[in-house]
Amino acid sequence: MNMENMIITGDTTVGEIVTTDLGKADVFKKHHIDFCCGGKKTLNQACKNKAVTVDELIAELNIYNSGINSNAQNFNDWKIDFLIDYLINTHHQYVKQNLPLITEYINKVAKVHGEEHIELLTINELFMEAANELSAHIIKEENVLFPYIKELVNNPLSSHNAVISFGTIKTPIQMMEDEHELVGNIFKTIRELSDNYKTPVGACTTYKLAYHKLEEFENDLHQHIHLENNILFPKSIELEKGSN
Repeated sequence: MNMENMIITGDTTVGEIVTTDLGKADVFKKHHIDFCCGGKKTLNQACKNKAVTVDELIAELNIYNSGINSNAQNFNDWKIDFLIDYLINTHHQYVKQNLPLITEYINKVAKVHGEEHIELLTINELFMEAANELSAHIIKEENVLFPYIKELVNNPLSSHNAVISFGTIKTPIQMMEDEHELVGNIFKTIRELSDNYKTPVGACTTYKLAYHKLEEFENDLHQHIHLENNILFPKSIELEKGSN
């Protein structure tokens, strides 16, 4: 469905909107509404305890022009196995390359400036927790879940007996979504502790770089989780249903 044909109501989910037009994620970011882990929430649910009403949010979504050509990267139209390759080669690779780099930066900043800015000590611990979680998470996706999904795509009749060992694909998907939510919540806390990644006056270059990389990492994580939770996983569940 194109965004032009979508009628947005309070019962439309956040994930449906962002899946149809990724640029609309900017509106949700502005109002601190989670579009990746919270993608299953309706607008009515998402606006609870927020400073924006459902009607105001719908009006913004309807008039917002992201300037993004949705035809250039319409992830929802991509073949499932191609989307998996994209996730591995783009987002998983980004995580693998940047975890050690950010770890080095944030460790150094916490050691040097932690006494004066005690929030850095907590941010450092939280990032270590997220790094460990994501490292294990990626291994499970690349070695277990993604190969099974690809088998569903390529050999739907034989895939169930050939690869599956967890009963139904919903089981590992629920686990992956729970882990996404855990890491997403960690980064929400990091953002709050860092005052939206705002460095203090006179901060050194490493301090600024650490916060810049943390914010960049969180932004990449949002799209990463959105593509899995709101596009790949629902399509994989439907694909498995069709193969049984």
